[in-house]
Amino acid sequence: MFLKGYALTQAFVVCVGLSMETPRKDPAVFVASQLPSDARFMAVLANGYLGTQVYGRSLHMGDVYNGNGTQSHRAHIPSTLNVLLSNTGPGELLYGLNTRKGVFECVLKSEHMLVVQRMYAHRSRRNLLVHSVHMQRTGPDLSPLHLNLSSSFTPFSEDIDFKEGSAFLEARYIYGEIHAPEGKECSKTTVHMVWTPVPTCLELPAGQIVKKWTFLTALSTDESEAKAEYRAGLRAAETRELYHTHKAAWSQLWAASCIDMTGDFYLTQVLYACMFYMLSALPSASTLDYPFFGVSPGGLSNGERNEDYLGHIFWDQETWMYPVALLFHPRVARTMLEYRVARLGAARENSRAAGHRGAKYPWESAVAGHEVCPEDIYGQQEIHINGDVSFAFQQYFLVTQDLNFFSQLGGWDVVKSIAEYWKSRVEWNKSEKCYDINNVMPPDEYHNGVKNSVYTNVVAKYSLDFASDLGELLKVPVPPKWKDISSKLKIPIDHEKNYHPEYDGYNLGESVKQADVILLGFPLGFPMSAQMRKNDLELYEEVTDHDGPAMTWSMFAVGWLEMNDSKKAKEMITRCYQNIHEPFKVWSENPDGSGAVNFLTGMGGFLQANLFGYFGIRITKEGLKFNPNIPENVSEGVVTGLAYLGNKITFSATVANVVLTVTAIDEASHTQLEVVVSSTEKVFPLLLKKPVAFPTSSGRIQMLH
Repeated sequence: MFLKGYALTQAFVVCVGLSMETPRKDPAVFVASQLPSDARFMAVLANGYLGTQVYGRSLHMGDVYNGNGTQSHRAHIPSTLNVLLSNTGPGELLYGLNTRKGVFECVLKSEHMLVVQRMYAHRSRRNLLVHSVHMQRTGPDLSPLHLNLSSSFTPFSEDIDFKEGSAFLEARYIYGEIHAPEGKECSKTTVHMVWTPVPTCLELPAGQIVKKWTFLTALSTDESEAKAEYRAGLRAAETRELYHTHKAAWSQLWAASCIDMTGDFYLTQVLYACMFYMLSALPSASTLDYPFFGVSPGGLSNGERNEDYLGHIFWDQETWMYPVALLFHPRVARTMLEYRVARLGAARENSRAAGHRGAKYPWESAVAGHEVCPEDIYGQQEIHINGDVSFAFQQYFLVTQDLNFFSQLGGWDVVKSIAEYWKSRVEWNKSEKCYDINNVMPPDEYHNGVKNSVYTNVVAKYSLDFASDLGELLKVPVPPKWKDISSKLKIPIDHEKNYHPEYDGYNLGESVKQADVILLGFPLGFPMSAQMRKNDLELYEEVTDHDGPAMTWSMFAVGWLEMNDSKKAKEMITRCYQNIHEPFKVWSENPDGSGAVNFLTGMGGFLQANLFGYFGIRITKEGLKFNPNIPENVSEGVVTGLAYLGNKITFSATVANVVLTVTAIDEASHTQLEVVVSSTEKVFPLLLKKPVAFPTSSGRIQMLH
């Protein structure tokens, strides 16, 4: 019995990548003998609804904010995962984040026992957090063994008036309302929390070889749901289905959304970390019927009072996180658009309050969709958010051709209302015979009150064009004025220096906070000569703040790969690494560790640098274009799960060859595809499970003609 149990546990520990010897070389498993000295860089566990930092004091729910208006922030909920192994005797501790399985584990090996503590936010049961402890003897002594646990958990919140309810199935239950709703139209959200109390000491009885304890936490804004999910979790734990279904859900995610760069182990590690934290912030396919409350820069683990960005939703969602979700999980990405659809009424009110028509999405949004930015100037001037939202809707249409979303589910109303906003926001310039957009702040937040921000004007132009084209497809009348404004909207160009000034009156050499003008090349794909694109990259790299936010250098990398300058691209990618903090690969907003943490904006930018940079993918009206330019130290780059028109595609690229394989189709939305190879002009049908290989070249995946 002893040997059998011991063998099982050793196999278990090795399986999760935390053997007490050298861990296996798995780029998806991050192992350390010490936790980060700065607790802000602890690993994050989340499932799109619940989120927390491992061993942190707080957890958050996606739909629970406290505070009126600009005071709105994620409501603090005490975390039941704030439990440390505290045996003080001699032993060895290892900590690990296994992103393949979506779990954090602590392994303790001492003379007498082997302990595995495991924590996770359940991937398919969105209301559950799970904490388990597995203890086993490692020696012949059969006397009782004890494991001490320490926690600072108390059932108290600064944001919620919790009250103790009656015990439920031997669990504790508290409930309470937030202190203040976001606005008059919002009710006070009630939080219900049911959890298994964690003792201060666990005992392995005399003679017993192995024992496992499972501690559950269920949260909801509905009492019956919280209790039902807790009960269901108990049943699943008893039948050993709880962990199995969680692992299976993560396995399905990785099978449908993964980027591997064979030969560059660190790059692949970073890609796994970025994808893990990104997917953790998004809902599961099994929970898409629930409203989604968006992706904030720091995800679900951050955003309390006085924390960066307060859990608010910015342009970061549409510009930096959304494109990655769209290319792997279009239906999940649509939930981000549905977040905007659900708040269209508030956006219209925002526009009316500013004296305009249509809809004006707030710079910072939370529950209701009104402006909650603590500083007025951003909400008043950083109006490119409207164009960013519309561009995301356009990208969704190009990847899915899902007209039903626009005609029946509110998508058209958003696109139309944004176009109406721009129509009312522009001003005719008689002397230059063009339309201007005045008094704005561009993405470069070092400047405000400017005229004709080139980025803002291009996304406004795209908004008007997309609305006109979509209206035609939907056979609804659209104002001819939209196209007229688009064709006459000023796009600043310095013909002498052959570059795009950031705005009218920009003096070349002025410091810039972050990627701005260079976004015209990508993601916007604004037409320009190769020389102008190169000039924009060179001129703005010189003046962009090197201590600015993480996503900037990813976009420079994409640009230099467009220019086929792999050396410069690698330099930009290497700059991104400064924002990564070991051992769990958590990103900070700024390279010195300051700013937001678990900075999904930077991670999204980095994933884009690989998808749109090294693989050269572009979402266009003609199809899904590609132009691979894999790093020289990478023997093979593979994108698993690329989604296009109802097909899932594996895209493999080496210096010599490209292989495309349709691995799955969605019967409801599937369109037959073909690939056009640019170098030979050959066309190959892309059939299910039939790989198509050709010498490395640019090309285009499109509908079968």
